[in-house]
Amino acid sequence: MAISLIPDRKSEGRKILIENDKETIKGSVLVKRGFAHMQKHGVIMDVTNVEQAQIAEESGAVAVMVLDKLPYDVRKAGGVARTAGVKTIQDIMDSVSIPIMAKCRIGHISEAKMLETCGVDMVDESEVLTPADEENHIWKWNFTVPFVNGAKNLGEALRRIEEGTSMIRTKGEPGTGNVAEAVNHIKLLNREIRTVRSVYSDGDFQEMIKLSREFRVSLETVMEVGKLGRLPVVNFAAGGITTPSDAAFLMSLGCDGVFVGSGIFKSTDPSLRARAVVLATTFYDDEKILLEAQKMVDEKKSLVGLDTKNLDLRMQERGPLV
Repeated sequence: MAISLIPDRKSEGRKILIENDKETIKGSVLVKRGFAHMQKHGVIMDVTNVEQAQIAEESGAVAVMVLDKLPYDVRKAGGVARTAGVKTIQDIMDSVSIPIMAKCRIGHISEAKMLETCGVDMVDESEVLTPADEENHIWKWNFTVPFVNGAKNLGEALRRIEEGTSMIRTKGEPGTGNVAEAVNHIKLLNREIRTVRSVYSDGDFQEMIKLSREFRVSLETVMEVGKLGRLPVVNFAAGGITTPSDAAFLMSLGCDGVFVGSGIFKSTDPSLRARAVVLATTFYDDEKILLEAQKMVDEKKSLVGLDTKNLDLRMQERGPLV
């Protein structure tokens, strides 16, 4: 898939560096979306310390996402969580060679700027952490670093893309060990994209305008989805992935990759499970390899699941509604 540059917007946060008479552009739309695109077909693992980051790298993860607490522990702490400590981030940056991502609270511009200055490769404006702003997400065009945002449906995804995000992930219900919500989100997203593509193919621009109003985004953005037949940025699955089969299932539904955290590091076989999930994600369409990956884990060692229908805290609902 080509990286979509429709519209060919210039990021306000980009920087032009001139060294030895050569011009380098940092933070352009091409660079931001290109970096996200490079993670495609891979697994990004939530980690809280150097040991977990090293397990992730050795297992074949394409990147790690640094948190202070895994989603499972955030639930136990009553839902309160902030960005990881700078020392933890820097220690992990010094210990592994794969890209380092980190989460900031929704709307918390200062945390995002701090993470950008710290040198992380991508910032996740995440509902897993306690939202700092109940009205607005961060305006991501002002940053050089690329962002990832969560979405439950096409409207949410497109609004985040218009704000400048470079990657979308399903919100799911992280820390539950229950993949059902992530599956619901990607299926809904796929249905809505098919509707937009059909309307675009029919040339029904009046209906396109109606859809843009429903999604609360520009007509140009909706038309871009119709033309591409998918989101203009990569879309990863997240929330409740626990087994290799979970990862393969979501990849088969059209996801570009997966995020996994509690499902690995709250199991009792994290090293084996991490390798198995990476294997299943890469070869999701090969049943024999998927079988071998599933053999590497034991269900008795899996994270104990939670019923997503009766949760006191539903992380997918946190943050602004717009």
